[in-house]
Amino acid sequence: MEKTKKSSRKGTTTITPEKLIEIYQEQVLMHGTQPATIYKFCHDLGFKEEYFYTVAGSFEALEKLIWEGYMNRTITNLEADSAFDDFSAREKMLALYFTLLEILKSNRSFAVLLLNRHGKLDIVPPFLKTFKKNFEQFIEKILLDGKSSGEVAIRPYLDKRYPQLFWVHLSLLLLFWKDDDSASFEKTDAFVEKSVNLSFDLIGKGALDSAIDFGKFLYQSKMN
Repeated sequence: MEKTKKSSRKGTTTITPEKLIEIYQEQVLMHGTQPATIYKFCHDLGFKEEYFYTVAGSFEALEKLIWEGYMNRTITNLEADSAFDDFSAREKMLALYFTLLEILKSNRSFAVLLLNRHGKLDIVPPFLKTFKKNFEQFIEKILLDGKSSGEVAIRPYLDKRYPQLFWVHLSLLLLFWKDDDSASFEKTDAFVEKSVNLSFDLIGKGALDSAIDFGKFLYQSKMN
């Protein structure tokens, strides 16, 4: 079977970017590491090395495209849902996370393999950089809607950091999800619900504002 598979690929002169990504993921998952060289990878598939570079400049760049695709498909799916615009900011955030997790679930082995290369995500790995950028841009839209509706409190200087804080939140979620061995990833679902609810309690008008006001009061009291 394997010989037949290889021989059919030998006749391939061109290959779509989607197929290239699919085969790359298969190679990485079967061998647990990147192919030795781009030349060998292309030679085994039966097309010239030059074609690879029309899709990506390196294996690392290809991995970045793959993760960018996860986020782009997530956003496309959400925006295609006519009900999404009517969601509250909290509901949009929940929908974003659950939709992303469904896409990651269908690519779990590959996603976990790359995440396991990095014990922590405090320094953003190269394969997540575009993924992170697109996530934060989409989050800004959700938070802007939340500010308009009054669901998200406007706090000078602090609210500008919300997208970055939600990236930290997503990083923790990804690390939790990759280690989750519960049936149907029930623990991850609970993590999403509880952490998103907590996040919106903090960025909404309420406890945090009271804490800030109290802190100002204590500071001013000492100054006077």
